[in-house]
Amino acid sequence: MHEINRLREEICRTGQSLFERGLTSGSTGNISVRLSDGGWLMTPTNASMGSLDPARLSLFDASGKLVSGDAPTKEAFLHFSMYGERGDAGAVVHLHSSHATAVSILRDIDPEDVLPPLTAYYVMRVGRLPLVPYFAPGDMALADAVRSLAGRHHAMLLANHGPVVAGTTLASAQFAAEELEETAKLFLMLQHHAKRMLTAEQVDDLRKRFNLP
Repeated sequence: MHEINRLREEICRTGQSLFERGLTSGSTGNISVRLSDGGWLMTPTNASMGSLDPARLSLFDASGKLVSGDAPTKEAFLHFSMYGERGDAGAVVHLHSSHATAVSILRDIDPEDVLPPLTAYYVMRVGRLPLVPYFAPGDMALADAVRSLAGRHHAMLLANHGPVVAGTTLASAQFAAEELEETAKLFLMLQHHAKRMLTAEQVDDLRKRFNLP
């Protein structure tokens, strides 16, 4: 019980922080964490991340059955698709953050790796970022598309939608999602300027230094 209560509070604090800094708006975005008993806590549907109630978070058992709380986010399947392919995932953060979503709408981005290695921290916290093709909200084909990439990528960008990021902890998922958003912002700011990206050798060095995939 102590673990669940602690995580309920952590989800609400994280949601409020993301909302207050403009990384999510209205009732967009959602957060989940995996529990030690194999269940999950998830933000509910039609809830603002800025005013989450710990007692109303959706609680699932290890089989994925809702056992208490409000109805979960309509994008719960995104989270379960990530967890199903990533045994190390302790949390998932999905945002509709402005700059990352704007990049997902650009026509000439590389779908295999959307953002270039502009900074060391982007390489360390996000790494390679694939683009998931567009699907209408609620289309379960999106779950299959996410699942096909989740085993190789802990972060991905949904076309015309926003980022989905898994982490070993909620903090690591949050920080990676924030790093992705900041890098997307830099990428858009530099669109019409000559850029000096990290070289392939510098990226390889970071991967070796920090044991990155």
